[in-house]
Amino acid sequence: MADERVGATFKVETIQKLLQSTFQDDKTKISKDALRLMVEMLRVFAAEGAARAAQQAKSESGTIVEPRHFEKVLPQLLLDF
Repeated sequence: MADERVGATFKVETIQKLLQSTFQDDKTKISKDALRLMVEMLRVFAAEGAARAAQQAKSESGTIVEPRHFEKVLPQLLLDF
């Protein structure tokens, strides 16, 4: 079955390196399933943030999403995740 997701995603290797950079012990490993889950969570988080920022811009009669729109929705987005 083909991947039906549309839009941006994160490279698994990039997320793995970011996670490993936060581990205190260099020998700490992350399983492939956990890594795939983290990549998917980040994809959903980014997509939801973009959607909420677009809705915020629309509610302010804007046609372009600006950083200030994302800044307004970020606190609730973080609480939801």
